[in-house]
Amino acid sequence: MSKSEESMHGITFKDKIGYAMGDMGGLLTFGLVSAFLNMFYTDVLGISAARITVLMIVARIWDAVNDPMWGSFIDSRKPTKYGRFRPYILWASLPLAVGAFFMFFKIPGLSDNQYLIYAYITYIFYGMMYTGVNIPYGSLASVITDDEIERSSLSMWRSIGAGIGGLPASILLPLLVYTTVTAENGTTAKVLDGTKLSLSVAVLSVLTVIIFFLHFKLTKERITLPPTQNQKDYNLGKAMRALLKNKPFIALCIVSMLLICFQMYTQTVYNYLFKNFYEKPGLYALVTVCTYLPMVLLLPFMGKLIRKFGKKEICSAGILFALIVNIVMFLIRFTPAVSNPYVFLVLSFFSGAGQTFLIMEIWALVTDVTDYHEYISGRREEGTSYSFYSFARKLGQTVAGAGAAGVLGAIGYDGKLAVQSPEVLTRLYDIATIVPAILLALMFVVLTFGYKLSKEQLEELHKVLLERREKAEAETK
Repeated sequence: MSKSEESMHGITFKDKIGYAMGDMGGLLTFGLVSAFLNMFYTDVLGISAARITVLMIVARIWDAVNDPMWGSFIDSRKPTKYGRFRPYILWASLPLAVGAFFMFFKIPGLSDNQYLIYAYITYIFYGMMYTGVNIPYGSLASVITDDEIERSSLSMWRSIGAGIGGLPASILLPLLVYTTVTAENGTTAKVLDGTKLSLSVAVLSVLTVIIFFLHFKLTKERITLPPTQNQKDYNLGKAMRALLKNKPFIALCIVSMLLICFQMYTQTVYNYLFKNFYEKPGLYALVTVCTYLPMVLLLPFMGKLIRKFGKKEICSAGILFALIVNIVMFLIRFTPAVSNPYVFLVLSFFSGAGQTFLIMEIWALVTDVTDYHEYISGRREEGTSYSFYSFARKLGQTVAGAGAAGVLGAIGYDGKLAVQSPEVLTRLYDIATIVPAILLALMFVVLTFGYKLSKEQLEELHKVLLERREKAEAETK
């Protein structure tokens, strides 16, 4: 093994744990956005669905400026003694935690318009701080190792970290943050308690900072910039033009946008579904269990499947399977089984099994398109690449947030009512099953026919890059 290879390979278990902690720390609060923010706005702050939609759009317009600016800033800086990316993750973690707390804190006595302004300030600030953490974190895997199997391992550990980080929002908090109220007709219902939610977020915010510190201490950056690359020569325009030529990168951005849209939309709407349609909000916690349990079951086989079939190939097959399951979820709408929440949970398990491959491998695919950027441009510009990738994911977040709010408004959902009408409940089930199936269908088409980096192509790509790096290293001696 060459000196170049030795410096790039050989990640340890400590690296994997540390890398997983990065997404764990981020998802402790980000999971709250998908699970509770929409409901916090409608049911606690009393903001209408239409105003939430506008808020999401405005925030994404700002992200279109903020994300590339932050990514280009990182790529134009010289590496510090702690690395190119790790210091930024640590520095941004504290304001991220503070922003998360205030985003879910209700100041008593404000008017409707004042609550709306407060929501704008806190949501956009949190988004900026999440960018400050997430862009360097997303770029980190490509400098920990360049080995395809090791990167797949890191991607799986990141997914595990994300799953653990999302557990409080999806499993623990649904059991803690609701209060039972009695309507005028004597019926009881569960409503979101803003005070309980704020206290829970305060605890999670403190944990976020601690976990990011451990992430910083446990990870190590191994891959340095190419010897021929000078950071003073960085040009955002050139980097953007190279990214536009990177067709696998464009396809992956679309796939990832659709994936996070699917995840956040289902998390949001399923929360409403179990609270209103099934009248069992506590069961919502089992949705996450059913979604992520297949990940635990399939994890021991992922390495073998990747070696045999390739990342793109198993991800496409998995999404197709999830699509079929989600079509079945809609079709039971016309059977008595529609009223049984446990039938829905079983189908969620099989849907999660199909999604598992893409969820666990998506970050390995990101490192592959980053390598392809180096292949066509001769430069490693992870910060810029990931900033645009991150923006695409935020577009998916916006479509999910604004879309969920929009369809809830369209079906007549009223957050001020303890009990919804039967017509609204029927429509709620429809939007909880039809929209996810459409998103999965789009994912399958783009991933299968738009993302061209097959198993064989990746092997050739990494061979060429290694030869280039060793040649450049020899020329600089």
